[in-house]
Amino acid sequence: MHKDKFDAFFKNRKNLIFLYNKGDLSKEEFIEENFTYIMNMNVKPFRKIDHIKKGVFNYQYYNSMAKYYRMMAYDYSPHSSKRVQYLDYTNDYYSKKDYTTLKILELLDYENLDAYYVKVKSTNFKNKLIEIVLHDYPDVILHTKSSMIKKRLVDNYAFSETKQHSVIEDYINEKY
Repeated sequence: MHKDKFDAFFKNRKNLIFLYNKGDLSKEEFIEENFTYIMNMNVKPFRKIDHIKKGVFNYQYYNSMAKYYRMMAYDYSPHSSKRVQYLDYTNDYYSKKDYTTLKILELLDYENLDAYYVKVKSTNFKNKLIEIVLHDYPDVILHTKSSMIKKRLVDNYAFSETKQHSVIEDYINEKY
């Protein structure tokens, strides 16, 4: 990916976060705007993740795609083939996001980060949603429900069993 597109992506994301935090965008609008921007950029994720920024781009790409298709799935009836298709896309993108998260953690050698369960309102995420804060990248906050990632964090002494409030608590607790 060309450096200008890479920088433009992160600048746009930062702007969307600003607008969301200011109340100018709902969570649904944030997800739609992010998805639309990615589609208009006409870029694909990096094949090889050999730098944190590439990993963060891939993470955001897959996360945006997963959230968008999850949101779209619920516009259809529970047994609709379109809903099933969109939920399959969602699961595939979340799986790729988790793979990317592991690559980021490996590049960091599991150092200079905090990882913990997040206190959430959702019963679906209770004792499942893990937040990973990268101290050297203050704008990067990763989330996962992967038990494999948790195991790797624990094995590398990088996971705290103490539940904490999320750094982006309002966002993760807002339904869409």
